Amino acid sequence: MPAMNMERRCILLVAPVAFALANWLPSDVAAADLQEAKVTQVVQDVKVVPAGAAARTVTVNETVRQGNAVQTGAQSRSELTFRDQTITRLGEKTIYTVGGGREIELGSGQFLLYVPKKAGGAKVKMGPVTAAITGTTVVGNVSPSGVVEFTVLEGTARVRLDRVGQCLLVVAGQKVTYDPIAMRLEDPVEVDIQQQLNSPLVTGFRQLPSTPYINVAIENQRRAAAGTGGAELARAVSASGAPSIDAATPEQFMAAFSSLLVRYPQAEICDFVATAVRLRPDLADRIVVAAVTTGRPVRGYSKDYKQPVGKEMPCDWVQCIVDAAIAVVPRMANEIINAVITAAPMLRECIGEPCYPANQFVPPYIIAPINPANFVPPPVSPEQPPTTTNRD
Repeated sequence: MPAMNMERRCILLVAPVAFALANWLPSDVAAADLQEAKVTQVVQDVKVVPAGAAARTVTVNETVRQGNAVQTGAQSRSELTFRDQTITRLGEKTIYTVGGGREIELGSGQFLLYVPKKAGGAKVKMGPVTAAITGTTVVGNVSPSGVVEFTVLEGTARVRLDRVGQCLLVVAGQKVTYDPIAMRLEDPVEVDIQQQLNSPLVTGFRQLPSTPYINVAIENQRRAAAGTGGAELARAVSASGAPSIDAATPEQFMAAFSSLLVRYPQAEICDFVATAVRLRPDLADRIVVAAVTTGRPVRGYSKDYKQPVGKEMPCDWVQCIVDAAIAVVPRMANEIINAVITAAPMLRECIGEPCYPANQFVPPYIIAPINPANFVPPPVSPEQPPTTTNRD
């Protein structure tokens, strides 16, 4: 299978912008949405383990509350649906605990998690690994050996290994693996989303509400593999008089990009941005600014950023564009984020929780010990000569 967006790995830079997970929790009501769930499907051996009580068989339509664990046996599956329509599906031999606030915990086994757009996001704890997602469909597995695999089917996720400060942005069609021997997250790798849909966590249940988004992600992978977006850009650049994309001036390339951008369906813009950035990484910041402003009202403001307007740009769309570009050139994360905020300050709230600009550990702050060889004693006043400690 052709390589698909192999450079789409990334990590967001800590920019001079105040972002926090609190942005995901708009109210106490939203925070409570993941504190209990209704069991909406049971296949064979599924049990609930209430806090401090013995395990018992669970039934469809039963409510599982915070602190309770759900266990599935061999060749068994289950589905839980929360009040905000977040869906969690459990594969065989899986242990899952309903957490507090908007956090869920997977002890071991396989899972699929769907969080609706604008539902407030969620955090998934998988042993030492935590994934933060908003409006996303993901699948994962925690093996008995401690290996954690996490794949994004649509949307994006920020996967953290908090104890060493490692953080990765994972986009649709990518998988990240935690290696318990190396004790680090490996670089994201490309996966075929269509093949992921053969999982029993998809085929053995009702159709996911996010199926249209997953289909768009599959189509974007197909277009990327075929180089469709690149071919369109090459033709547009040639029409501007430039001999090639590499030889085009910034103005020629941006004119060609903008001419295609206004005709692209919104669902395909993020992938088109990734293609453009891959072809001209030196223009990544300008490409992103054009994508979030050209021909569309900016959130809360008119095109000239001065007059308020009734229609707002969805934050998840802005985040998707920014993530798509940074996934290609993580070294330019700071420039991309700053360019967007400079061009449209009202979009500051749309940029998600940052990661670091490379797949590396955060350097720890270490207080270096004093080297006696480099120590210079303070000057002594001639009126008070130093005393000796020799008592012989």
